[in-house]
Amino acid sequence: MIAELQCVVLDCPDPLKLAEFYGALLGGDVNRPDRRWSLDAHWATLHTPSGGVLAFQQVLDHQPPRWPDPARPQQAHLDLAVADLDRAQEEVLALGATLLDDTPDARGWRVYADPAGHPFCLIRD
Repeated sequence: MIAELQCVVLDCPDPLKLAEFYGALLGGDVNRPDRRWSLDAHWATLHTPSGGVLAFQQVLDHQPPRWPDPARPQQAHLDLAVADLDRAQEEVLALGATLLDDTPDARGWRVYADPAGHPFCLIRD
């Protein structure tokens, strides 16, 4: 095992509004303080009663999916917690991932694509 699922992130135009929607649907705490995330107008979270976390990320020119239209597919990415970013990067690249964002990791996360092109982040735990 290289990582632990931290949350599922949904792109959207209004993070708080979508977090409140899913909070009403699933229960839980919207924007509960959590050391892993900064909460602001661009990012919201929902800690569900089952222990899962959904996060909502603002995308200014968000184009919602049109299921099942492949021209506008589903939009989400995984945040995966790791103890050591450098070691985890070596391992995911060896598995076939591609590094998408090599910005210096002072921010504590890096962006990759899985072999099918879906983005995911490794987050320093």
